[in-house]
Amino acid sequence: MDSPKTLLSEISTPLAIVVAGALVAVAVYMSGVGTGAPTTPPAEKPLTAQDVVPLQADDHVLGNRDAKIVIVEYTDLECPFCKRFHETMKQVVAEYDGQVAWVLRNFPLTQIHPNAPALAEAAECVASTAGNDAYWKFVDALFSVAPLNTPFPMDKLEATIASVAPLAPVESCIAAGTHRARIEAQIQDAIKARAQGTPHSILLVRGKEPVLISGAQPLEAVRAEIEKALAR
Repeated sequence: MDSPKTLLSEISTPLAIVVAGALVAVAVYMSGVGTGAPTTPPAEKPLTAQDVVPLQADDHVLGNRDAKIVIVEYTDLECPFCKRFHETMKQVVAEYDGQVAWVLRNFPLTQIHPNAPALAEAAECVASTAGNDAYWKFVDALFSVAPLNTPFPMDKLEATIASVAPLAPVESCIAAGTHRARIEAQIQDAIKARAQGTPHSILLVRGKEPVLISGAQPLEAVRAEIEKALAR
């Protein structure tokens, strides 16, 4: 069985190349990537419903799929600001029980988070082999293991996977590149949705224009946007 380090070297390079290529196309605004600071889409191109992929059957969802409000987050699993915002969103889903669905999609920023593509592949393979609950447990575990502002310790990836799912099928899925195209597509979706860094989140209400939530906003700020949406 390959060690996590060997697994990383074998599976992450092709996806990392694709990620780097996609992000070069938006390098004009990448100087702020990963800061977690709020960013504003260009005024001449406001975010519209056509720019955001709505809730999909194969999305990873925490909360009620039929909720009035869906918050789609494009995340980087090695991003410290995503780690912080992850806890905020868990509070949101619990507090607005049944009213908010939280969707996680991939936007790994390989220039600053070199292990992010491999972590994204691992998370997708956990989901496809062990289910939605295992996916969320895996992401929780990743953020729990990851030290703040340093690369994820890849020697702990195997044990992290094994803590939530059978290891062998996940590793087979990763080695086969099963979800590489899905991750590549979500990178392009994030760019179309004006992503300038991570976390990049969009609040969706059916029939209304989307609301951008840029960066690791505090709970109070997310609450304020939700309350506005619920009042519509």
